[in-house]
Amino acid sequence: MENVKCKICRRLGVKLFLRGEKCLSPKCPMVKKAYPPGLRRRKRRVRGFSEYGKELNEKQKLKNWYNLKERQFRKYVKGVLKKRGKVEDETLLLIKTLESRLDNVVFRLGFAKSRPQAKQLVSHGHFLVNGKSIDAPSYPVKKGDIITLKPQKVKKNIFQNLKNLLKKYKPPAWLELNVEKLEGKVIGEPSLEEAAPPVEISAIFEFYSR
Repeated sequence: MENVKCKICRRLGVKLFLRGEKCLSPKCPMVKKAYPPGLRRRKRRVRGFSEYGKELNEKQKLKNWYNLKERQFRKYVKGVLKKRGKVEDETLLLIKTLESRLDNVVFRLGFAKSRPQAKQLVSHGHFLVNGKSIDAPSYPVKKGDIITLKPQKVKKNIFQNLKNLLKKYKPPAWLELNVEKLEGKVIGEPSLEEAAPPVEISAIFEFYSR
């Protein structure tokens, strides 16, 4: 049976990398079945979205890209919309906010294969921020923060080959990775170019401005 996360990607028509390595393999359903789920969908004629449909689709893409629930995602977007006219770049502000979540940072550092996995690992208390145990995936990290895998968790099966994998991994420029210590440091701010979400963010703002 096809994984629920794979169906999300197929429905939205874009790879959201919700299953880590599986998404990079030839067995990815987005490669084998590049059409929406449903027995007859393959034969259906492709129709253009209405303006509302397009906005909804873009919203769903970004929400699932960062593995968020609707209520949580709406809160982030509404928070940015309240600052309209007070910030230089609303799009960048939203991306900075989403990228700075602890679960996303754990993913960006290469400690997890996907954002869903990163969220689970943070929730289970596997990481320290500045020496303090944090189990809230939404925790906002800031420049200067140090994220460390707890020493007592290193021997768990899921982290057994992590150091070898990280030797070939390069995190975004705003993060610094110490492979030997299994530690990451926030040395800058997220950029839209590096985050590269596969969405039109202006359409998302329009959706929540209705």
